[in-house]
Amino acid sequence: MSVKKESVGQVRQRNVALILTAAKTEFVSHGFKGASIKRIAERANIPRANIHYYFNDKTDLYQQLLTEIIVSWNTSFDTLSINDDPKTILTAYIHEKIMHAKHDPDGSKIFASEVIHGAPILKDYLHTEFKQWLDEKITVIETWIKQGQIDVVNPHHLLFLIWSSTQHYADFSVQVLAGFGKEAMNDDDFDDVIQSLTSIILKGCGLA
Repeated sequence: MSVKKESVGQVRQRNVALILTAAKTEFVSHGFKGASIKRIAERANIPRANIHYYFNDKTDLYQQLLTEIIVSWNTSFDTLSINDDPKTILTAYIHEKIMHAKHDPDGSKIFASEVIHGAPILKDYLHTEFKQWLDEKITVIETWIKQGQIDVVNPHHLLFLIWSSTQHYADFSVQVLAGFGKEAMNDDDFDDVIQSLTSIILKGCGLA
């Protein structure tokens, strides 16, 4: 029985995924400045030359990793519409953000570190694509308010609250675990986070 060989595209996809996963661990452990292409190659168990084949340099690798993180966060909210039910969409969004904190805490930490350090790589994105994306979501929330579907709240602060409260469980996990007196959060803990934040945020919007 013959074994089907991987196509060039499949090999590229697999190698890039390996590199990005290794890079995520490296950037969390050492920050952008301290991160090493050599160590990333060792973590991915591939030759260093392979990284330079797919990425121009460390900055290019870091930038593509940030892009992957942002895309994974925004995809489900990209299609937000005034026709969506506020309670349904906000409930789903809070749940998804908590799941990102649970399953990909390193991604959240890398993004947080980038912003805390003045967003040297993301600055242009934040003032262009991100601002446009955010303005579109603000318009939808303002429409919900005008239609009386949710209470009058500041749309910016509503989204900032969702982002900060959900990502807190990834970015400040050490503090969270110390507060809980635990070594790690289990599924029940995350379910409780989802239920608590959803209840608090929806009530703040006047939703049952």
